[in-house]
Amino acid sequence: MSDVTFLNWPFFEPRHRELAAVIEDWAAAHLPVDHSDVDAACRGLVAALGQKGLLQHTAGDALDVRSLCLTREILARHDGLADFAFAMQGLGMGAVSLFGSPEQRQWLDRTRAGTAIAGFALTEPGSGSDVAQTATVAEAVQGGYRLTGEKTYISNGGIADVYVIIARTGEAPGARGLSAFLLPADAPGLEVVERIDVMAPHPLAHLRLTDVTLPRSALIGRSGDGFKIAMSVLDVFRSTVGAAALGFARRALDEALARVARVRAGGGSLSEHQMVQGHIADMAVQIDAAALLIYRAAWTKDTGAARITREAAMAKLYATEAAQRVIDTALQLHGGDGVRRGFAVESLYREIRALRIYEGASDVQRIVIARSVLGASS
Repeated sequence: MSDVTFLNWPFFEPRHRELAAVIEDWAAAHLPVDHSDVDAACRGLVAALGQKGLLQHTAGDALDVRSLCLTREILARHDGLADFAFAMQGLGMGAVSLFGSPEQRQWLDRTRAGTAIAGFALTEPGSGSDVAQTATVAEAVQGGYRLTGEKTYISNGGIADVYVIIARTGEAPGARGLSAFLLPADAPGLEVVERIDVMAPHPLAHLRLTDVTLPRSALIGRSGDGFKIAMSVLDVFRSTVGAAALGFARRALDEALARVARVRAGGGSLSEHQMVQGHIADMAVQIDAAALLIYRAAWTKDTGAARITREAAMAKLYATEAAQRVIDTALQLHGGDGVRRGFAVESLYREIRALRIYEGASDVQRIVIARSVLGASS
């Protein structure tokens, strides 16, 4: 049983502890799922999470970041694909939750119920993490917009029913000339060019838009506010990436504790060796430090902060990097079994790596943090 004493920290309210218990019970009964058909598994997970009511936390007038983080942490500890399915319903519809019109928000009823799958089409082949360099164009035409361009590494690409897409409308150079649009997956001209196979399988795709025509009502918020909208969404969900990493790290520590208690060496269990105890101590410290940063960021947002760019960047950077170290240590303590398929730590080793890249790679987070610190000192 993973440590749950952190739920008594002052960041949480009784409703968060109640939610954690509900998720834990559901996850223990339903996870992990069969990953042999990833698309089918994700569809099934979204439907099951919706039926349980857990997707209600992914969208709405007021996103509770602590609830999002707790859910991701617990799901990730049980099954990385379940965390992915939950998270993308929130990230995919984040712009609509925060800035959508009443008409656009009708999609939220479906994504929260698990009857529609959401995607967030931000990354491009030529710009990576630099959203300001977005090249996909949304040209104003009679009655709406015509979109042309490409997006890659799009989560739920190929199985999503609806995407939020960031495209260049040209009000100004760089970040000031972008807008956000709601894009149904069946829009003529939207093509799935390639399904992308990665080391920890998830539904990912390269998308191409060729003269995709959208009505004016597809514009989310105001024209030219696309960068602000994208950053506002990431402000909310970046902390939750750290929470998923924390869930992976907690599972790795649990597996390591069971391993060192069971395996014998030198006349006693591995847990009696001081070197092993040192590794366990380092893992526990990094997990608690990550949790403090994550739930500080989430609490700060939930209690009224307009932006938590610095706090969220710190949480994601430290939690994902620390989780990589914790999982690597757990794998080392497993010896040869650590790299064998079918062992949890092998799966965790593959799962954690992408979290240091998506929603802003670790080096991007360092730049964000440094600019915040330097700006505050000037």
